[in-house]
Formats: sequence, structure tokens, C-alpha cells
Amino acid sequence: MLNSSLMNKNKYLFIDGSVNPQLKIGFGAYLLIDEDCIYSTIKNDDIKTHKFKDTSSTKLELQILLFALNNIALQEYNLTIYTDCQNILTLNSRRDTFEKNNYLTKTNKVIKNSIEYKEFFKLIDFCNCNFVKLKGHKKKSTKDNIDKIFSLIDKTARVKLREYIKQDKI
Repeated sequence: MLNSSLMNKNKYLFIDGSVNPQLKIGFGAYLLIDEDCIYSTIKNDDIKTHKFKDTSSTKLELQILLFALNNIALQEYNLTIYTDCQNILTLNSRRDTFEKNNYLTKTNKVIKNSIEYKEFFKLIDFCNCNFVKLKGHKKKSTKDNIDKIFSLIDKTARVKLREYIKQDKI
């Protein structure tokens, strides 16, 4: 049985990714913090990154979310997940259709990212989470603390991708 004091612990998960479509390589970044850290200084070392191959922008956002969720003790927290990915935000509303159609298109082809969608639903069923849509690339003057944290996640993913591409060309 889970400790009831942990069940109500609120955590915030920020995710974003940056992909090079020509190379089909991307870096995802995520940050998991306690609610009382929203107004604290975030260190770059706190942000986790992961490289993904054979990916696209849509797939990468899912991959970094799944990577993060697989590295979190999901059942212990109430998770608020911040993303700018419209696809992730609409998945739950499309779930019934996916499952009813056995993840096939009208022409009986397997839908893109079906493996990731199935894993997403499996993980989401297992945790108490809600999703918050963030608008990426806001003007600095209009950003609140949540936006500033998200900007750090976005920047970290972009920097990691650039460093990888630069290093790969050397």
C-alpha cells in the first residue's frame, strides 16, 4: 500500500524536444520538480536529456514524454505535465477511435506512432496526471515562471541537438 502522504504530492513535469528532420535525429528534454520549486532557480543539471533516432517532431514529443514517465515513480504523485505539443494534448480525446479501429487507418494501414500511442495510454492509465498546454516561444515580457521554466527545457533540447550535429560534422 502506498504512503498516503506521497499520494497527494504534486509534481510538475516539463517536456520539449528539438529535431533535425533531415537527419531524423532529435533531443528531448524534461524536468520534474516539486510544486514548491516553481519559484526557485532551476539549474541546467536538473534538466534531463535523451537522444532519439529515426524520429520526427511529433514522434519526438511523445518519445521524450514516455522516456520521462518511464523514469518517474508515477503512482506516487499527482503530475501536471506541461507541453506545447498539440498532439499529446488531444490523444485522450482520440483514444476511443484509435482503439475501436485497432490503430488502423481507413485504408487498413497502421497509424503512425501507434506503438508510442499505446504506451502513452498504458502509462496514463497508471498515473494521476493532467496536461497543460503552453504556448512556446512567447515574448520574454509576457512569460510567467512556468513559461520561463519551459523556455529552459526548450533551449536545452535545441542546444543539445546543435552540439550533437556540430560534433558529428567534426
